[in-house]
Amino acid sequence: MSIGDHPPVAVLGAGAWGTALAAAASRTSPTLLWGRDPARTRAIQAQRTNDRYLPGITLPARLGYAPDLDQALSHVTWTPTQQDRHPGLIILATPVAGLRAICQQITDYLNACDGMIAGMVWTCKGLDAETAELPQEMVEYALQSARRPITFGALSGPSFAREVAQNLPVALTIASASQALCETVTHALHTGNVRIYRSTDVMGVCVGGALKNIMAIACGISDGLKLGNNARAALITRGLAEMTRFGVALGARASTFPGLTGLGDLVLTATGDLSRNRQVGVAIGQGMSAQDVLAAGMTAEGARCTRAVLTRAQALGVSMPITQAINRVLFESMSPEQCVAQLMARDARQESE
Repeated sequence: MSIGDHPPVAVLGAGAWGTALAAAASRTSPTLLWGRDPARTRAIQAQRTNDRYLPGITLPARLGYAPDLDQALSHVTWTPTQQDRHPGLIILATPVAGLRAICQQITDYLNACDGMIAGMVWTCKGLDAETAELPQEMVEYALQSARRPITFGALSGPSFAREVAQNLPVALTIASASQALCETVTHALHTGNVRIYRSTDVMGVCVGGALKNIMAIACGISDGLKLGNNARAALITRGLAEMTRFGVALGARASTFPGLTGLGDLVLTATGDLSRNRQVGVAIGQGMSAQDVLAAGMTAEGARCTRAVLTRAQALGVSMPITQAINRVLFESMSPEQCVAQLMARDARQESE
């Protein structure tokens, strides 16, 4: 199949993950990468590398660039005056904090031109720090004003951007209620070293992506304290149980969490040296105060969403001992040693609890 037979793709967000996904999509689909800073986007285009986020990696020659957001959206938009083109796919590679705003911009653009797209997927993992909303909830609300229905979903899984940009093997999951969108994403990305699986459990995928970051901080603290492999294995296992409890309480399926977007992503983020969440934990475990770690710019998504997860968990009546302990270390001046002692002092219970 030639590149012309694949749906056009616009990747919005020129950070590490957006650039890596744009590189992957461009190998099979006509792809444009857009970033908020037009000058930086032009520099990436001229140099064929994103020195800020992916230094040393040469991007594919056929990857296109869009310094202007309207140009990127036009690339994937079908309108009644453009009968000869097909609607394409938007990949949102923006942080959780910017998700609501970019969705509104997309909605306004499509409404203004009476256009339609094949759908859009987001890649961010976390909860809004102020509203405690998950990406699915933010997107659903932002798209309510769309004149034409916009199908959406989550693209997630165990993946470090640098390895994807290097075209190393990776398996991802597209979760959506729309079978057509799942097929579009598969058509755009499933080739060579990128393998795409499908799911309909959008909530489960969102929860797994958010909470694994908190558990990775816990594992990093454990490694920083040199508590050993046994402790890390216990944290990963009990962390997965905590993620599952929280997800099921929100309507997710328990069967989602042993998969790529639950256990797979958790193992990678909790053990991989490229994980910023793990690095935050290691620094704290090695004696750096949480306040100094966060002030030094080592902020990771797990730190941003810990309090939001606890807020929702308390409202749902869900026990989250690891999340609660990490919140106390990050924001209540609890020492890592006290955190460990608190977790170890909990009453014995059934493993299924």
